[in-house]
This record gives sequence, C-alpha cells and structure tokens, in this order.
Amino acid sequence: MGTLLIERAAALVTMDEARREIVDGAVYVRDNVIEAVGRTDELRRWIAADPARAPNRTIDARGCAVLPGLVNCHHHLYQTLTRAIGTGPGMVLFDWLKALYPVWAELDAEAVYVSTQIALAELMLSGATTVADHLYLFPNGARLDDSIDAAHAMGVRFHATRGSMSVGESQGGLPPDRVCEDEAAILADSQRLIEARHDAGRLAMTRIALAPCSPFSVSADLMRESARLARSHAHVHLHTHLAETLDEERYCVERFGMRPVAYAESLGWLGPDVWFAHMVHPSTDEIARLGQTRTGVCHCPHSNMILASGIAPVPQMQAAGVRVGIGVDGSASGDGNHLLGEARQALLLARVGWPGFESRADRYSARAALELATRGGAAVLGRDDIGVLAPGMAADLVAFRIDDLAHAGAQGDPVAALVTCAPQNAWLSVIDGQVRVENGALVDMPDLTPLIARHNHISAAMLARAGWQDR
Repeated sequence: MGTLLIERAAALVTMDEARREIVDGAVYVRDNVIEAVGRTDELRRWIAADPARAPNRTIDARGCAVLPGLVNCHHHLYQTLTRAIGTGPGMVLFDWLKALYPVWAELDAEAVYVSTQIALAELMLSGATTVADHLYLFPNGARLDDSIDAAHAMGVRFHATRGSMSVGESQGGLPPDRVCEDEAAILADSQRLIEARHDAGRLAMTRIALAPCSPFSVSADLMRESARLARSHAHVHLHTHLAETLDEERYCVERFGMRPVAYAESLGWLGPDVWFAHMVHPSTDEIARLGQTRTGVCHCPHSNMILASGIAPVPQMQAAGVRVGIGVDGSASGDGNHLLGEARQALLLARVGWPGFESRADRYSARAALELATRGGAAVLGRDDIGVLAPGMAADLVAFRIDDLAHAGAQGDPVAALVTCAPQNAWLSVIDGQVRVENGALVDMPDLTPLIARHNHISAAMLARAGWQDR
C-alpha cells in the first residue's frame, strides 16, 4: 500500500489523550496504520533521517483542519429510498413506522445494495469513515450481505448489524406480520454471518453485531438468544433501539411491567458489549446504571427532533460514565446523511436541553460535539484502533477546508468553526490508508448521476407497489 504524508494542515486535531491540536500539523501513514503525528517540520526531519521513510505520496493540506475519521454509530442506510414521505406530514415514531413498513416490505437485494451506496456516498463526503448500519427486515431475498458488499465496494469501515423483527401485529407487536421472520431462521443467519463476514482482528474493516430491532418488535427469547450467540464470539456486540419515545416506555410498562432499561437488563442487555440507539428517556437512576455497566449509547439528535421523540440527556449520561457516540440514524427520519452536520445538531440540542442551561457557564462545547463523532463513537463500537490520530491507530482521517466561504472570519478558532459554522463536505478522506475522497469528490465514484438515477427508479417502483400514490 505504501506510505503517505499529509502535511501543512492549519489545524491537526488528534483527539489523543492530551487532546492535542497541532498548528502546521502532519500525519505519516504506512500502509493502513498511522506511524507518526506532529508538526510538519518535525516529521520532515524524521523522514530525512531515514531514506526508507520517503513518502510515496505527499498531500498538502494547508488551509484545512485534519481530524480523525468520523464514526457513525447508528444508521438505516436503506431508508434513503423513502425520504420525506413520513417526516413531511409531521408523524411521530410509531405512526411513521406503521406508514413506512409497507413500503419497506418491497425491498429486495438490489434496493439494499444501491441504497447502501447512496447513503454511504453522502456519509463519506460528510467525513464519515466508519459506519454502523442497522438493517432489520429482509423481504424478497434481501440479505445483510447486500449491504456489506456495497460497503466493501465503497471502501468504508463497516459495522453491519444483523437486525430482526419477529413479533408482528398478530402477537401484539408493531410491525406487520409479513415483514417479520422466524426466530430460528434469524439466529441461524446470525451465526452464518458471524462465521462468514465478521473480522475480530485489530483494524478490521467489517464487523458483525446482532441487533434485534426493538422491544416492540422482537421477543424476550430472541433478545436472550442473540446475547448468548454474540457473547460466544470475540468482538460481536449487541445493538438495539431503546428508550426512544414515551410510547415505547408505555408499551414496555404495559407489556412487560418494566421500563425499557430495566427490561433490557432483565434480558442480559447491559454491559460494555452493548450499545443502544437514542436513549431519549432514561431516568436518573437508569443513567447511573448505564454508566456503572459501561453500556454505550448512540445519540441521534436530528431524528429525535424531526419525529418529536425528545432530547436525549447526553451531558448527564457522559457525566455518569456512559459511553456516548453519535449517529445520523435513518435516512428517512432526518432525510440526510451528513455526519458533521449531526455533530453540529448534537451541539445545538445539548445547549438547549441541559437543565439550567440558561445560567450555566460550562455549556456543551463544539469540541465536545466533535469528540462524540470521533473517539466517542469508537468507544461505543468497542474499537481501540479508530477515532484518534496517533501512532499505531488505523489510518482513517478526514480534512475539511477552513479557508473557504463558510469559514471566513472564523480563524480565531477554526476547530470550533467546523461545528459552529454551516457544516461542509470533506475535502479529503483517507480510510484504511486509501484516499477515498479527494478535492471534495469520491475517488472511485466521481460521477454519482447514474447511481442516483437508479436509486430513484427503485424508490419510485417500491412506492408504486406499496400503493403510496393511493394514500
């Protein structure tokens, strides 16, 4: 793979233990691992001391902020096919799901593959280098392999979570029966995916997690058996939606006699190998329990706002020791896939959602939001090899221009400006040591027009088959 030097960065945001920010910074990469980080002049002297260190390629990043590749901890990539139709009318989560399940029932293998590519293209251009996707329905022959293959083609680091729904309307669940699966088949496919597609090694590009969809769409037995299966393999983690809405809380109390967090704990679903999406409505005691068990949470501010779910207590969870990262969530419950923009949304929401924010001097900072999207996300996914620019870490990094129109006048704190100013697309992205975005365009797919046309054709056909026009 060779060696790469990225130098002359106006600001190099390492996110290391000291949270160093280096002016005129540089990063030296060998193959797919970071070998050196420092000031450009320091790395130039280090390179000159050994001719074998001469880089195969040098990228001049002056006018840019360089930071670790952003980590997206929760997504539903297939939902790019159904943007706006549920969010436009102002639906809340349960109504939104009921409206969209019939359209999603029209998915097939090509729809999953193409929608994954579309969403990943947006995410990569927004600075994402690692993406966790939650695919939980598999009609018409669709498989999780379809999204994994698409991610491989795009070159993104991918955590594919094998979602599932097994409790349909006839059994008191929310989804229609026809999008649910047999639980034995779910567990068998989960085992197959772990054996065939999971990489437990350091610097892994693909990992599998098991992700029964939610308390209102799977059984307690499936949750328990998924946990047992995951914990019989190294680095196979557990993921689900939890405590997203008050409707979910009422459902859990009425059906199980417990609030969502207590229900999850009763099934063995707390711990350092578990992360939940949303966690909008935990109590103070539940936050403490999540922190004590080092359970992870993926904060999805945009989705929680547009579906009127509420404001997750992110600062309080972090103070209690909960591992917190960030996710764009469904492309149809936010209608976009911009991870830097999601970090900005997290910043804004934390500032108005923190009790007593009107008088607090230590309000949530721009750097705290960037940390959610980098080392915070890495911790949530159980990774110790991404999220930080330091020797020995994966060569995942992104650069954003800070000498452009959007950042004019922001030179007093260009790092904060990445989040406080209007979010822009990445100028450069390196994933696993490979340049994937250059000069603001995808290297392997500079013209997205044919892909967008195919995606829109698939979307229109799904809507037509579902009878959406007749609504």
